[in-house]
Amino acid sequence: MPKRLRSVGLEFVETAPVRLVFSRRAGSAPEALFAQLSDVPSWPEWFGGVSEARPLAGGKRRVIGLRGGARFLETVVTEPPARYAYRIDETNVPGVRAMWEDWRLEPDGDGTLVTYTMAVDGHPVCRAVVRLLGPGLGRTFRAAVRSLDERIAAAPGA
Repeated sequence: MPKRLRSVGLEFVETAPVRLVFSRRAGSAPEALFAQLSDVPSWPEWFGGVSEARPLAGGKRRVIGLRGGARFLETVVTEPPARYAYRIDETNVPGVRAMWEDWRLEPDGDGTLVTYTMAVDGHPVCRAVVRLLGPGLGRTFRAAVRSLDERIAAAPGA
């Protein structure tokens, strides 16, 4: 049964009790990366842990399913082409009280510095588990950015 999380503003990305931050440089331009992040149904094609991705409300909300069974109903906030963020409104993941994920895209020479932040509040066990998962989440993020960059480079007209 999904649980409704506490509704927190985007500032939570900077103030959450648990923040995991990872960066990776991509060869693609911020505009191209932002376009792919905004293409919600494509997420399972380039983000290995995502099994389902459905946009709702004209892209302002989305449903995400992860391999392993975690599910999320999210509200999307964008600042094209520099930011793609989403607040988790409902989830079946136990112990989570509030959560945002934030992708920042900063021009970096002829490419982009992609910085991802996972911001979480939850029960103490939940916080500890998120911290323990950090190294694996970092590897997953870096692999996703690599896959996303390769996808853009292989697209017709790239």
